[in-house]
Amino acid sequence: MSRRVNVLYDAKTIAARNAELAEEIAASQPERLLAIVVLKGSFVFAADLIRALHEAGLAPEIEFLSLSSYLDGTVSSGTVRIVHDIESEVGGRDVLLIDDILESGRTLAYAKDLLAARGARRVETCVLLEKPGKRAVTIGADYVGFQCPDYFVVGYGMDVAHAYRQLPFVGVVEVDDGQT
Repeated sequence: MSRRVNVLYDAKTIAARNAELAEEIAASQPERLLAIVVLKGSFVFAADLIRALHEAGLAPEIEFLSLSSYLDGTVSSGTVRIVHDIESEVGGRDVLLIDDILESGRTLAYAKDLLAARGARRVETCVLLEKPGKRAVTIGADYVGFQCPDYFVVGYGMDVAHAYRQLPFVGVVEVDDGQT
């Protein structure tokens, strides 16, 4: 089966939105900002956003958190577990959780609650994409790059079976019969 990826959000549009997000985040005047990147799919977005935060006058420390709610890689178990935890103390700090997609909300809600329980002064969330119709728990992102249609998206760090992460845009995989 041949596959083509149709562009949903191009690199230029994403870069412009990252700069806007960084300005919005800077306007909230975070104190002792710790940016926590939720791996794996958000690594490209996070790198670009963190550089944009620098341009907006912020100098966050950076940590990585890996969470999983998948039993076999395709079906969510509904239970989130920590695969790799952060090393920094969050007590009294402002935390910015950076993730690729807010869909069911389970992972982001878990991470936000975890960091609040660890004593973070404020925990805000920033996602590249939000799919509001998919929510399984009550959570909204503080900063949203784009409202995303209900497509399975790849590129800009996001994958399907470890493919397409390298694409400089967010796209939709099309199968050879023209269906997405």
